[in-house]
Amino acid sequence: MCSVHNTVEFESRGIPATVIITEAFKNTAIFQFRAKAMEGHPFVMLPHPVSDLTRDEVKDVTLRFLTQVVDQIKSGDKRDTAQRAGS
Repeated sequence: MCSVHNTVEFESRGIPATVIITEAFKNTAIFQFRAKAMEGHPFVMLPHPVSDLTRDEVKDVTLRFLTQVVDQIKSGDKRDTAQRAGS
């Protein structure tokens, strides 16, 4: 999963990040975060599948999960600030 790899890379550079997956990839994301020593890293999980959604349905899903994405990035920023303060 490139998105987990990218999230780990951003986080390792002090850039808050999250990953957006569908339900079908939950176990894969958990396993990959664990393998990259970031067990428990949050992610946003959308319903599966999304590939056959209409434009309006995609907009609805986006709006339903937008706050969760923003909140995870903000909490990552707080984690990074706390880690730097403890260094």
